[in-house]
Amino acid sequence: MFSLRLSDQLHYIRRNMKKNKVRVFMTILATTMGCAFLIVLASVGFGVHKSTTEEMTKYQLLTEIQVNGREVNGHYEPMKEEDIHKLREEDNVNAVVGRVRLYSGLDITLDGRSANVEALLTDMVEEERANLELEAGKIPTDKNEVIVGYHFAKGLLTEAERAQQQLFYEKGEGELPTGFDGELIGKTLTVLINNEEGVFQEQVQFVISGISKAPTRDWVEDRVVYISNEFRDQLFTAILTEEELEMRKHNPFDQVRVFASSINHVEDISKSLKEQGYYVYSISDELKGMNLFFSVLKAGLIFVGTITVLIASIGIFNTMTMAVTERTQDIGIMKAIGGSPSFIRKMFLMECAIIGVLGSMIGVVISYGISWAANVIIPLILEAVVDTRGPVEFTFSHIPLSLVIIAASISIGVAILSGLRPAIKATNINVLSALRREM
Repeated sequence: MFSLRLSDQLHYIRRNMKKNKVRVFMTILATTMGCAFLIVLASVGFGVHKSTTEEMTKYQLLTEIQVNGREVNGHYEPMKEEDIHKLREEDNVNAVVGRVRLYSGLDITLDGRSANVEALLTDMVEEERANLELEAGKIPTDKNEVIVGYHFAKGLLTEAERAQQQLFYEKGEGELPTGFDGELIGKTLTVLINNEEGVFQEQVQFVISGISKAPTRDWVEDRVVYISNEFRDQLFTAILTEEELEMRKHNPFDQVRVFASSINHVEDISKSLKEQGYYVYSISDELKGMNLFFSVLKAGLIFVGTITVLIASIGIFNTMTMAVTERTQDIGIMKAIGGSPSFIRKMFLMECAIIGVLGSMIGVVISYGISWAANVIIPLILEAVVDTRGPVEFTFSHIPLSLVIIAASISIGVAILSGLRPAIKATNINVLSALRREM
C-alpha cells in the first residue's frame, strides 16, 4: 500500500500551500484574528477577576475568620473569654486573637516629643501564631514591650512642631512637620494614662520591640500602639467610668479573629462555628460566590469569542474545498498507486491543522501585545480623565496559560473540523475521472 514518510507528507503540504500563498495567508489571518479576539475578549474577564480578588485579599488574610458574637436562645451574645478558649480547641485553628481598642486616654512621650494615640490591647502570643506582619523588629516577648503603628513616628511632635502643624492646617503657611525621624526599635516610651475627663491618673513605661507593616490602603495612617492585654484591667480602671467598666464586663472584646492553619480548612471551621451559633464572616465565603460569578462570565466571553473562530472557519472550509478541486489529478494518482482513503483524508486534515496552529501561534503573540498595551494605556487615560489620587492600579486584561490552551485548542479544533468535509470529498473522487482531468 502506498505511503509517505512524515517528512515527505509535510513537504508535500508545504509545496501545495506555497502554490496559493495569498489564499492560505488570508485563511491563516482569519484564524489569527479569531483566536486573538477570543483571547483578548476573555482576558478582560480574567483581568477583572484577578484585580478584584487581589483587592479583596489585600485587606484580610484568606485564613482569617471574623467572629462577631453568637446566638444563645434566640438572643445575641457578645464574645466572652470562655468563647475564646472554646474557639482555640477547634480543629485546624492556628490562633484566636481577641482585641480591645482604646480610642482615647493615652498620651505618649518620647525624647521630648509627645502624641495622643489609640491603644490596641491584645494577646501577643496569639498575634505571633496568627503571623502578625511587621515592618521591622519582633513580636513582644515581655509584657512591657509594645508594637507601634507604621505611621507612629509621624505623630511624635515637639511643641514647636505642633504649633507649626496647626499653622499649616489653619492658614496653609509653612511646611507640615515630619515628626520623629530616628530609630524607634529599642526606644523607651512613657504612656500617660488619663481618665475620661482628661485628668492624669498614672504612667507606664514600655519598650518598642516592633513596627507594624504599612497599611495596604495608601490613605490610611496607622498610629496605634499594640499593648499586652496583661495591662487591660489597669488601663480600664484608670480610663473608663464605672458605667463603661460594667459594659466591658458584658462585652469584653471589640474584635475576635480566628486564624485557620490553612486556607483549605477555613470553610470547615466556618461551618462548625455557624452550627454552634456563632456569627462568622470570612473572605473565603465572599470569594466563593465571586468566583462562581466570574467563572460564568469568563465562560460566556469564551463562548462569544468562539463564534468569531467559527466565522473564521468558513475561510478554511472554502480554502480546502478549492484545494480538493485543484488537486483532483494528484488525488487520482495517489489512489492509483495504492493510496488509501484514510491516508488522503489525513493529508488534508494535516493541512487544516497546520493552518490552525500557525493562526493560533500568531494570535497568542498578538493577544499578549494587546493585553500589555491595554494595561498600560487604559490606566493612563483614566488618570487623565478621572480625578484620582495616585496611579490607577488595576489589571484590565490578564492572559493565564489556561486561557491560551483553551483558545488554541478551540482554534485548532475548529480548523480541523472545517476541513473534514473537503477531506471526505477528496477520498470519494473517482480515480479514472481524476486521471482524465486536464492539469
